[in-house]
Amino acid sequence: MTPFIRSMFVVARRDFLAIVATPTFLLFLLAPLFMVGMGLAGGMGASQLADSARGAGRIVVVADAADVEALRSADARLRGAMGREPAALDIRIASPAAADPVTIAREKGSDTYAVMSGPLSAPRIVEREQGSSSGRYLALLAGDVQRARAAGPLPPVSPRFESLSNGGTSIAVQQSLGFGAVFIIFLLTLLLAGQTVSSLAEEKGNKVIEILAAAVPLESVFLGKLLGMLGVAMLFIAFWVILAMGGGMVAATQVDPAALAAAGKPAATLAATPATGWPFFLGIGFAYFILSFLLLGAAFLGVGAQAATVREIQMLSLPITIFQVGMFSLSAGAASAPGSSLARFAEVFPFSSPLAMAARAATDDAKAVHLLALGWQAIWVALVIWVSVRLFRSGVLSSGSGWKFWQRKRTIAAAAAAGEAVSSQLR
Repeated sequence: MTPFIRSMFVVARRDFLAIVATPTFLLFLLAPLFMVGMGLAGGMGASQLADSARGAGRIVVVADAADVEALRSADARLRGAMGREPAALDIRIASPAAADPVTIAREKGSDTYAVMSGPLSAPRIVEREQGSSSGRYLALLAGDVQRARAAGPLPPVSPRFESLSNGGTSIAVQQSLGFGAVFIIFLLTLLLAGQTVSSLAEEKGNKVIEILAAAVPLESVFLGKLLGMLGVAMLFIAFWVILAMGGGMVAATQVDPAALAAAGKPAATLAATPATGWPFFLGIGFAYFILSFLLLGAAFLGVGAQAATVREIQMLSLPITIFQVGMFSLSAGAASAPGSSLARFAEVFPFSSPLAMAARAATDDAKAVHLLALGWQAIWVALVIWVSVRLFRSGVLSSGSGWKFWQRKRTIAAAAAAGEAVSSQLR
């Protein structure tokens, strides 16, 4: 092993142990659990609010007593065929007190979306919003009752339903898998690559980075830090993969296999697969995560080395974070529109390519294109590391007080000002 590589691995091991061998690393490992818990709590609250709002909604029909049973039967037939279940149906017997639909629509205590009154052949429908689905449903309800009466008693229908045992995964499910891959890679990259900046800020504050620069080449320090944080990322992912596998095995032992097979769950689970298959999809997604991590981590190290304080590092890292959020939005749009020009641009653009290509693996069964994408992204990773190493060297050698260009400019300006002061005194 050459001295350069040996120094790189020494720095990588030092940074890895400095992060892992601390009590706070356990909190860092459990950070996704806290985020998921808060997300579930917020989602449950929003769901309860939505359920309560849906429960308070209603549609009202003011009809004669002879039409009540026909309306209820028609509602039972139509409600099951609707993609979105209509609001609760309230049928009132026509009377002078309940005949005004405007008054009923303005009653307090519940949201009334539409009110139908008058004869079913020419009903009057008062709706809260013009062209609403509730008003159209009441019109459909009245028409169904009229058709049933005109045709007479209908013969019973006994349909035979069949399901596809191996129908494949729908496009919507595959796009959802692609978006999930984009989100996970983005979240892990932003969460883990950002740690490089905090460790760099600490070392610049206590002058450790200067000791390392005097002992080993700065290129070894840079690559060692990047490799050390990659090791932390691997440990983080391995922890959650093992935890998920253990939880899945425990959950599998609590489910009755006979009942699961009778419900057809295994076939449905196996059918929900990405276009390239689960092994290739997971493997290529892991490779894209490594490349995305190296891109973002190198950029953070290169830019963070230009600052002298934690505040300056945070201010310099903010544009990178905003840029990465933009890449996430671009890749999410590509995941929802596979094959479009937006998706092609996201797959070629180097900073969004890892995310977009991971999404493509869920919807496109072509595998050779991913080898080309990995090579393309590796070229850009090498280029970003090459530029970041020089920025890192510039920032460390100048003690993080600014860019060398600006330092030289300030030095020249100060010398010119001093020269002018001396000249004025001589005069």
